[in-house]
Amino acid sequence: MINSTILSNGVRLISQRVEHMHTVSIGIWVANGTRNESPDHNGIAHFIEHLLFKGTKRRTARQISQEIDSMGGILNAFTGHEYVCYYAKVLASFLPRVAELLTDIFFHSNFPADEIERERKVILQEIKMRDDAPEECIHDHFHQSFWKGHPLGLSVLGSEETISRISRDDIVAYKQSRYRPEDIIISAAGNMNHGELINLMKTAFSGISSSWVPPGHSGELVTPPGRSINLIERDLEQSLICMGTRALPQDHPDRFALFLLNTILGGGMSSRLFEEVREKKGLAYSVYSYVISHADSGSLVVYAGTEQGNCREVIDIALREMGRMKREAVPADELNSAREQLKGKILMSLESTDSLMTRLAKNEIYLKHYQAVEEVLAGFDAVKADDILALASELFDGSRLNLEVMGKTASLDLDEERLVF
Repeated sequence: MINSTILSNGVRLISQRVEHMHTVSIGIWVANGTRNESPDHNGIAHFIEHLLFKGTKRRTARQISQEIDSMGGILNAFTGHEYVCYYAKVLASFLPRVAELLTDIFFHSNFPADEIERERKVILQEIKMRDDAPEECIHDHFHQSFWKGHPLGLSVLGSEETISRISRDDIVAYKQSRYRPEDIIISAAGNMNHGELINLMKTAFSGISSSWVPPGHSGELVTPPGRSINLIERDLEQSLICMGTRALPQDHPDRFALFLLNTILGGGMSSRLFEEVREKKGLAYSVYSYVISHADSGSLVVYAGTEQGNCREVIDIALREMGRMKREAVPADELNSAREQLKGKILMSLESTDSLMTRLAKNEIYLKHYQAVEEVLAGFDAVKADDILALASELFDGSRLNLEVMGKTASLDLDEERLVF
């Protein structure tokens, strides 16, 4: 029950009707995030995301909060490198009310000067909070180092310097130019019908226009800089490790093999890293791997937290397991277990309207079409051990290996020559 409509100006409306659910989730997505910011205005997309909840011509910030609470609903937003999303989840009967509320904050937020200054302080505290949370901070450091010199290396939050100097004029100009109709996707899922969504949103969204043209992308994969080691001195009880290499973009045909590779390497309690580092050696409480995929690039990252004296051993184990992925074919039982793990997670996510809504939008942003669940499951079923072996050989060549270590790093022996798979 997937339906889609494209308005004359390019705004896309996509919906999935699920009659047995009591709720509806609706999101307004703008496929334009941090990677299209200038370094001087880094963090402005996230700043605007905050400000859209701070009052419109018709509602104060408190009235917005009171209204969503009166529906028993959820109203929130998030910003990434390639999109911003404003979404709500309510009982199906409240769809007209919440659609009007979302439309009001999207179009009629008035960015009062006092709210800008108040929210500026909030974001500066958010930056400090991230920096005071070592595990969160090291992932941000890794991303910035891995994509150094490229817009993907910009922080979503921005820096204290950039947030402090962004003006109201900057904010208004950015929203007017970057919220282009061709980048807007209205996604909804749950107990509703597509005709109702069109009736609720078409009039307001048909009038959007923008002459801004984003920087052109060549269509080729973006390649991160070469190898690097970055040591971040902090007075911590543990040494935190983030180590990663290049991966694949969102729409790459080998993405199913990549997700399986990651699951086997560090994607759960039965993964190789969890088994070797935690279960056999007791070197870490937290150890895992994950994949970040963008429209034209990606990275696969290993994380662990361990005592300083065990840091070198944990890194060696991770490198050994990554190297093993490209030298030895994954046994059939291990591959089948990872396959069922991923398929199970996907199928369980279909029981949530907000997950369905997000899936609709991301399919449209990255694949330009709806990918049926059956296609995804078939994609995992088609992956063979040789596919994972070939992909690991391609990705784990050592040329793009980036290592971040945070903690008491002064005595660590981490020269690049020893970092080999």
